[in-house]
Amino acid sequence: MLLEPLDLIVFIGYCCLIVGMGLFVSREKKGHVKNSQDYFLASKALPWWAVGASLIASNISAEQFIGMSGSGFALGLAISTYEWMAAITLLVVAIFFLPVYIKKGIYTMPGFLLDRYDTRVRTTMAIFWLLLYVFVNLTSVLYLGALSLNTILNVPLGYGIAGLAVFAMIYSIYGGLKAVAWTDVVQVFFLVLGGLATTYIALQMVGEGSAWEGLGLLRQEVPGHFSMILDRGEMMIPDGKGGTYDAYQDLPGISVLVGGMWITNLSYWGFNQYITQRALAAKSLDEAQKGMIFAGFLKLLMPLIVVIPGIAALVIVKNGIDTGFIQSMQDPVSGIIKSDRAYPTLLQLLPVGLKGLAFAALTAAIVSSLASMANSTSTIFTMDIYKKYIGPNASETKQVAVGRITAVVAFVIAAIVAPALGQLDQAFQFIQEYTGFISPGVFAIFFFGVFWKKTTSNAALTGAAVSIPLSVLLKWLAPNLPFLDRMGVVFLVIAALMVLISLVEGKGKDHPNSIEINSELFKTSAAFKIGAFIITGITAALYIIFW
Repeated sequence: MLLEPLDLIVFIGYCCLIVGMGLFVSREKKGHVKNSQDYFLASKALPWWAVGASLIASNISAEQFIGMSGSGFALGLAISTYEWMAAITLLVVAIFFLPVYIKKGIYTMPGFLLDRYDTRVRTTMAIFWLLLYVFVNLTSVLYLGALSLNTILNVPLGYGIAGLAVFAMIYSIYGGLKAVAWTDVVQVFFLVLGGLATTYIALQMVGEGSAWEGLGLLRQEVPGHFSMILDRGEMMIPDGKGGTYDAYQDLPGISVLVGGMWITNLSYWGFNQYITQRALAAKSLDEAQKGMIFAGFLKLLMPLIVVIPGIAALVIVKNGIDTGFIQSMQDPVSGIIKSDRAYPTLLQLLPVGLKGLAFAALTAAIVSSLASMANSTSTIFTMDIYKKYIGPNASETKQVAVGRITAVVAFVIAAIVAPALGQLDQAFQFIQEYTGFISPGVFAIFFFGVFWKKTTSNAALTGAAVSIPLSVLLKWLAPNLPFLDRMGVVFLVIAALMVLISLVEGKGKDHPNSIEINSELFKTSAAFKIGAFIITGITAALYIIFW
């Protein structure tokens, strides 16, 4: 047990606060029975700051704290591209996609596909998303969270997985999105404060007492880890099995800025249920857009919290500053230094009290994402599968009950599968690659669905159907092609197929379900414009500095 009594008090206090708050906000007024809008869209009453906080709490999870710190250890600052490009992506989604979603009054992303295309497209994508959320997202977050418990508290992996699943279920399954979103506001506070504390202590250790000097020493000791654009052969990184591979495979140079990274970012932030669901639950379009701006500013801050600690851990290992630290970085079975053990090991360096706060921050990131993913899984299953094929006449109360049962089943399946991820060195890259099998098709379907009136249902169905097979085929035919570039190639092929099918089938006519686009739809407030200008300027400056 590496937590002192004070640390445990801080951590237990955090757990009680989250569970108590989740149950408190889940209460209903006397005589009111929770309906589907209450459960799945938080009664459409979220203000901008709750939307923004919930977006970040849902996004920043073990895959960032542990996975991205692990990638920082292996790859360096270049992995921050995911965060900084996300800030710009949030602006694009807020301007061009949110107005369409909110105008349609949808509950789910498959629901939009039904409105724009037909039932076949809606059902196909609903099944894809359910499989992705359960077998990739929930599974990886449970595994990485349990890994931190194992490293910090020596909790067996299986017990850690079960404990995190139960914790997330206690407050989220009863209250639905309302409980998840409002507790996320508190979670973000712990996440940022605890994360910054860990970064400060890690830099102090590198700088022999001075965090500022430590930050400067990072660039001196590992200058290659501060390059944002990697060339082929520039950096060889651990593969988790004792060997190495080219970091270009994960971040392929300039195509990161102009290629597949945009597909994965827009698919995640624009067409991903457990992200867009927060914006759909906002009081109004203006509140939703302001929430996206708030989330964008927080994304700019994230590399300081989740990437810099990983680079600091590399310097500590490289210079042999702490032999205990190095031993903790090693896999207990193989003895190989594992990148994903960087962040949990850093937590052990924190002083009493602060360690409990940082551990609470990590747990906050884990359980908020678990709760969000489970809630969105239950939303898609209930609204797009159950209500359509099993219980079309189900009452509001029945729909809420089905949503709760679905969330429990999703947690159980993910907990069973999670231990299989133990063989990976960088779980963050695993998540990006296998999510990328479906992302090109998702992006094409939504992009053409919103902006090209001639896109037909059969074209969209083809895009959905071929995304995974094409990705698998290209991975087999060109194993050395970086997965981000592969996503770009697959998208171009799908786009060509969809255009061809639409033109041949539709004979040049607009689809009857096409969306009317006009300039009025994309107008934003002055506050949004100012925030967007500042975020764009900061992002451009960061890339210029670290090019």
